[in-house]
This record gives sequence, C-alpha cells and structure tokens, in this order.
Amino acid sequence: MVVVIDYGMGNLLSIKKALEFLGEEVVITDDEDVICSSNKLILPGVGAFPDAMYSIKKKRLDEIIYKELKKGKHLLGICLGMQLLFESSEEGGKNKGLGLLKGNVKYIETAEKVPHMGWNSLEIHRESQLLKGIKNGSFVYFVHSYYADTSFKEAVVATTRYGVEMPAVIEFENIHGVQFHPEKSGDVGLRILKNFKELI
Repeated sequence: MVVVIDYGMGNLLSIKKALEFLGEEVVITDDEDVICSSNKLILPGVGAFPDAMYSIKKKRLDEIIYKELKKGKHLLGICLGMQLLFESSEEGGKNKGLGLLKGNVKYIETAEKVPHMGWNSLEIHRESQLLKGIKNGSFVYFVHSYYADTSFKEAVVATTRYGVEMPAVIEFENIHGVQFHPEKSGDVGLRILKNFKELI
C-alpha cells in the first residue's frame, strides 16, 4: 500500500488515480498509524513552501516522515513535495525545509516567463531506480516558479533547463523526488510511478 501524505496541499486525487490505474492500493491520509503501515510514501505539493511546512509541522508529519525513512521506507516528493525535502527555501522569506537533502530552493531567475509551465525534456545524468526504462530527452509536465539549488550532485539524477539548469529528478538512498508532475506526464510519468511502486 502506498500512502499519499495529506497535509492539505497537493493534487492528491490525480496521484491516487494514476497509481490505482497501475494496480496499486493507495490511501490519502495524515493518520500516523496508517502512514506507518504503508509500504511507500508520497509527499505531494501544490502551493507555497512556507504554508506547506507550517501544515506539515502542525500535524507532526515531519517527525513521522523522519521515523519512517529510518526504517528504510521509500519516499517520493512531487513538485513542491520535492522542494520540501531540502534544507531551506527563499519563497516568502527564509524558511526551513525537511532537511533531508542539502540545498536551498530559489526563484527561477530567467528572461523566460515564470512560472515554468508546460512540457520540457529531461537530461538524464546517471542510471536510477526511478528512471528505469525512461529515455534521455523524454518530456514531462512542469508547473513551478522555484527550484532546488544544490551542490549535492550525487543526488541529482536528471535535470531540465528553463533559463537555468535545475534538478528535475533526485534520488539518494530511499529518498526520491521529481520537480514535475508524473500524474500529468502521460506514459513517461506513469512509468516513473510504476518504477516507484515496484521499489523494494
């Protein structure tokens, strides 16, 4: 069973439907007992970083996430959910993130229109569990104005370019993240979710 963590922000139903299409049992919840009984966790996100962290801390979901990760459980952050995995964000002032990965979330400084919205290609830098069967240059769907600026290059599996080069897929041990929306990215997105579903 995969749990989509419900902290009040995110495309919860679309993620649930995509995973159910792949034959996975999915529960949307903020209940600690249910989260702890799951096989894998998804941290979604749409909206502002400080609001998300406020809600996560208010519900003590950060403590639950840390505990479950120590057990070796796989976690997938999607869009804002991936940004929350990092140490901090400049959105709405300086805000602390979950601190699972080194890096700061910054505004996309570019002459291009922001937010970065629409289809863009992945430049894959190394093999990963999440991108098994995904070809370099595959297109996925993005909607975001901020990106993770990180020197922790070992965790960056794939990047995309929109004025600046930015991490699009991260993977470090049992922590995974995608800056785009796999549930809106057609067959490529479904394959990524299938890969996550099949992680042991």
